[in-house]
Amino acid sequence: MRQSLVMGNWKMNGSRSEGIKLANAIVAGLKEGDQGIAICVPAVYLSDIEREIKNTPLALGGQNVADHASGAYTGEISAFMLKECGCEYALVGHSERRSYYGDTNESVAARFCQAQKEGIIPVLCIGETLEERESDTTFAVIDKQLNAVIDMAGIDALASSVIAYEPVWAIGTGKTASDEQAQEVHKYIREQIAAKSQSVADKIQILYGGSVKPDNAKAIFAMPDIDGGLIGGASLDAASFLAIYQAI
Repeated sequence: MRQSLVMGNWKMNGSRSEGIKLANAIVAGLKEGDQGIAICVPAVYLSDIEREIKNTPLALGGQNVADHASGAYTGEISAFMLKECGCEYALVGHSERRSYYGDTNESVAARFCQAQKEGIIPVLCIGETLEERESDTTFAVIDKQLNAVIDMAGIDALASSVIAYEPVWAIGTGKTASDEQAQEVHKYIREQIAAKSQSVADKIQILYGGSVKPDNAKAIFAMPDIDGGLIGGASLDAASFLAIYQAI
């Protein structure tokens, strides 16, 4: 059976003191033996948060990772730097990075590879926009995003990664993805991986990143191919985030 995972993405929110308070509140709601819970925090607070959650069940992740190991890349943060700050995970290809900052399928694949070279688990974010959904190209978009990584890293590399499906069209648009719509795409992703390696498909965690809340988490997580969630806004409230974690 696949281990579930609930991961919070704080995005560009909070202050240092607020982040420390939030991390401690999450840890306070966990018990010994808990696993499969993580937070991706702003890079400037990684070391602060790492000190607070060290030796607890709560894992740490970066929100992005550079597509080069080092060099003249002002503003970028390497996988080695994330590792030194205690990161176990790093988001790659988040929809906001693709939409706002021009991350391409190829650069996302390079970031994926850089993370793995330092022993960090990349969380590959894939998903379609509203225009792509309405033009019935969801699966074609997923194929391109997924295959760019497989072509560069190899299918076996996915065994040491996580995938997060983000229906971009259902985030902040007023439209809602049903549990069945989410499951349909998760199932498709797993089938595409299984066509190349059944063992990898059986192992890989596929998270849902489409506005999971405490009141819908249980139904979403009950879907057979949904192994947890990549949580945005609800991860900024300890009680809500913990309720989502407990729902799984």
